[in-house]
Amino acid sequence: MTASPGTDRPTAAATGPELARLQRRTTGVLIASQVLGGLGVPISIALAPVLATEVSGTEALSGLASTAAVIGTALVSLPLAALMTARGRRPGLVLAYAIGAAGALLVVLAATVKSFPLLMLGMAAFGAASSANLQARFAAADLAAPDRRARAISVVVWASTIGAVLGPNLSAPASRSFAGTSIPETAGPFVWAAAVFLLTGTLIGVLLRPDPLLTARALATAGEQTREGRSLRAGIAAVKTSPRARLALVTVAVSHTTMVSIMVMTPMDLGHHGAGLELIGLVISGHIAGMFAFSPVMGWLADRIGRLSVIGLAAGLLSVAALLAGTAGPHHGQTAAGLFLLGLGWSAGMVSGSALLTDSVPQPARAAVQGLSDLTMNTAAGVGGAAAGLVMSQASYGWLNAIGACLLLPMAALALFTARRHPAPAKGVSS
Repeated sequence: MTASPGTDRPTAAATGPELARLQRRTTGVLIASQVLGGLGVPISIALAPVLATEVSGTEALSGLASTAAVIGTALVSLPLAALMTARGRRPGLVLAYAIGAAGALLVVLAATVKSFPLLMLGMAAFGAASSANLQARFAAADLAAPDRRARAISVVVWASTIGAVLGPNLSAPASRSFAGTSIPETAGPFVWAAAVFLLTGTLIGVLLRPDPLLTARALATAGEQTREGRSLRAGIAAVKTSPRARLALVTVAVSHTTMVSIMVMTPMDLGHHGAGLELIGLVISGHIAGMFAFSPVMGWLADRIGRLSVIGLAAGLLSVAALLAGTAGPHHGQTAAGLFLLGLGWSAGMVSGSALLTDSVPQPARAAVQGLSDLTMNTAAGVGGAAAGLVMSQASYGWLNAIGACLLLPMAALALFTARRHPAPAKGVSS
């Protein structure tokens, strides 16, 4: 069964061409939402530490604004997954962007009245928009053919490139647009972010029809449509009983934590070795390009040579990245190469891990498992980012990279064990 445009109700048997058209439409809407939503987050987050310093009056609390956003992203993951499981992708994504918009406006209010607790609350709610951006990659896989799931995910991840690159560069003009008003200039980008999130939510609410998750559920066999199979408990059980799902969860969490932990401390290390803001910006831009611009390549590889092979590639790329960055010292070109490979390794792990997770659990449990994945990933990255500062202050950037490389060892070992003991099924996607 499939659903006619403008509704989520199944109406007729779906043919291959009809499903292909529906998948193209869904992907197009998700790409547009990623471009807009992906623009709203970095346009504001670049100034979050500055704003936190202004409101709190001390640089010691500057990092808490970004940390609150990461915590908010993690906390909303499971409720968002529960809503999607019950009602579909569209209501969940719309609500997440609405919460993000409300959070952005709370941040503006906090900056105006100089309330640090209100700023933290606003930043936590702001993180819901990041959760929506992350969940969109799974929505792209709902109707994709099994042998094209990784490519469907990767295209939506790739769309984030535009916002990730443009967003930080728009922070200054967005700030200046509120010069002379009662709104502090550093809070200006959050006003624009709120507008962008509302526009993104409206786009999804109007155009993401029929809902891809509900349509995929309607196309599933009768035995896969039990309500009991859609609960969070069923999702956790599905992960426990599937070695490949466990590997996928570990891959996404470890890849993201390694990347975040090293990336957040790289500007500080570059500054210690005499790099100016312009050079630091170029290094981070190269890192972002590695994260997003080459994700379609990773998706193609994951579909062609298998998920586990690309997970191995992720472990290799991240290890080499840690080696290059951790031993670069004053050689800024080497640091830039390391950060580019760090982004590339993250892309390989995120795309292959997300596709493997979708492959490895029953259709009814997927939304719950995907929410669990994002909760695990963001919680681990939040801890890793906080710990990175301690490692940097007590040891060195080199030791931070060494610890990041060590995190990859259990992931690589689990991938090898899974490949040998739990090979891909004879039918379906080769992993």
